[in-house]
Amino acid sequence: MEASFEINLQMVIAVLAGISAQVLAVYLRVPSIVLLLLFGILLGSDGIGLLHPQMLGAGLEVIVALATAIILFEGGLNLDFRELGRVSVSLQRLVTLGTLITLLGGSMAAHWLGEFPWNIAFLYASIVVVTGPTVVGPLLKQINVDRQVATLLEGEGVLIDPVGAILAFVVLDTVLNGDADPFNAITGLLIRLGIGAAIGAIGGYLMSGIFKYARFLSFELKNLAVLAVLWGLFTLAQAIRSESGIMTTVIAGAVFANSSVPEERLLRSFKNQLTILSVSVLFVLLAADLSIASVFALGWGSLFTVLALMFVVRPINILLCTWNSNLNWRQKVFLSWVAPRGIVSASVASLFAISLTQRGVNGGDAIKALVFLTIIMTVVCQGLTAGWVSRCLRITSKDATGALIVGCNPMSLLIARFFQERGENVVMIDTDPECFAQAEAQNLRVIGSSALDGEVLEEAGIAYMGTFLAMTHNGEVNYVLAQRAAEEFNPPRVLAVFPRDPQANNSSNGKVDQAFIPDLGVKTWNEYLTDGRVKLGTTTLSEEDFDSQQEHIQEKIRSGLLVPLLLEREQRLEVMRVNQEWEVGDQIIYLLYDSRPNLLKRLSGASQSTPLALETLPEVEKVPLAKVAQLSGSETAREPI
Repeated sequence: MEASFEINLQMVIAVLAGISAQVLAVYLRVPSIVLLLLFGILLGSDGIGLLHPQMLGAGLEVIVALATAIILFEGGLNLDFRELGRVSVSLQRLVTLGTLITLLGGSMAAHWLGEFPWNIAFLYASIVVVTGPTVVGPLLKQINVDRQVATLLEGEGVLIDPVGAILAFVVLDTVLNGDADPFNAITGLLIRLGIGAAIGAIGGYLMSGIFKYARFLSFELKNLAVLAVLWGLFTLAQAIRSESGIMTTVIAGAVFANSSVPEERLLRSFKNQLTILSVSVLFVLLAADLSIASVFALGWGSLFTVLALMFVVRPINILLCTWNSNLNWRQKVFLSWVAPRGIVSASVASLFAISLTQRGVNGGDAIKALVFLTIIMTVVCQGLTAGWVSRCLRITSKDATGALIVGCNPMSLLIARFFQERGENVVMIDTDPECFAQAEAQNLRVIGSSALDGEVLEEAGIAYMGTFLAMTHNGEVNYVLAQRAAEEFNPPRVLAVFPRDPQANNSSNGKVDQAFIPDLGVKTWNEYLTDGRVKLGTTTLSEEDFDSQQEHIQEKIRSGLLVPLLLEREQRLEVMRVNQEWEVGDQIIYLLYDSRPNLLKRLSGASQSTPLALETLPEVEKVPLAKVAQLSGSETAREPI
């Protein structure tokens, strides 16, 4: 009874510590793994001595195996085949060539700098080949990085985990059995990957079938059924060939996620909760079992080994794997910097330490210590600085450029022209062939199809666009288009021209912003543009006249004479939002209704065929003196006496 209570107490402490670390990490906005490692070390034998994972015995290996299956399955659920297709070449290289580069580079660093024998050096490098999806995923959500970079990092983290973990076990088997034949090692790796992928694909379809056709089951029971099938598939693969179950879980998750399963979000939510719990408990237990003395005993050579892995091996890896890709140098620098190791590395290192010790091979504790040193250094250094680095490199999602505009008309063509002149990529979508000639005359790409089709949006490159703007003549259609784009692709800025109170204004969680002004008559202003009854103006808000300028412009907006189109702030061009807060220094580009008769405009030199020129208009720049006096008087009245 006493032994069972001690084991129960160990698990309760691990859960409490893990969830507390997760909560504190969210509050402090730091990577959770940093606090999980800290809590585990503090509670372990080198800390206050509350946690003793060795008391769990063989149960620790069972917990590690089943929890890892959940973690990697959840990672597979996040793999979108359509997104991966856009970075498929670079991703394939990272999982294949990148694995080889890290294996060779890491082993050379461990041997020459860390002074480890070659067999232990290769074993260490095989463990740290993997990156940590449980670290990378939350980190990318926190810093909200560029979509293309995020897809590549997430895909690498999830797909390289099974490859790296199986590779590590193949290397371990080679070390323990003394079989140095590379053909046998490669064959063993491919067999495990093949068996795991086959079982995972079949199991993924089975799981999707449960969700699609077992309508008599509640969603809660479906979630548990999928969990049971997952663990069954994992165990089956392990029974057929050791360590092939890791690949099974990833492929099963990916197949399930891409099978158009109804109410998939409920399973995602359930598995995400299990993943958080699994990661929390595992990291605390594994960190508590770490000997700090063994880490310090490694010496400076091991520190230089990790630094070489971070600053030499990883940049070479990214340089070669992204060669001739469409990634720019900023994206490549960020990819070179972010490669934190996570739970898979920690789990494999802990299991290897046990296996090597049981077989009487020296180096088990040293490998575990070096792997945890790698985890700590990569997570702390890269995790805590990733946000700052992404902002310096300007690759956050808010820095994404380019515009996808639905609706090809005079107003949208005018807006597209401004983005195009900035060197940004612009794509327009419309179903009216008569509009194509006008866009093509301005060298704008036009797709003649419906924007309701997700494949059309993908073809237009919505995943890499900074702005999505729907401005057809139908406001309700605009809102629906923008809502679908926000839900399916989540561009940084989603705007639409729609009525003041759209039918579903509360949906899409505020992801859709109303463009320009409330109740904009797109058709009316397009007629003004066609008939030459507008002027194209620009004004810059100054500090001394900010209030009077703002009030003057808003008055013209309320009177229906002015439509603000674009806002330039910090050399970045954005489509104007209805609820846009203006700041000193903002440059506003607008359309102003020109009520002069056509004959008078022709006499003044204006031509209907002449493109609108951007100019500073006195009607907007010159604030009436009465208005200035009124504003000054109101400010004086607000001053305390």
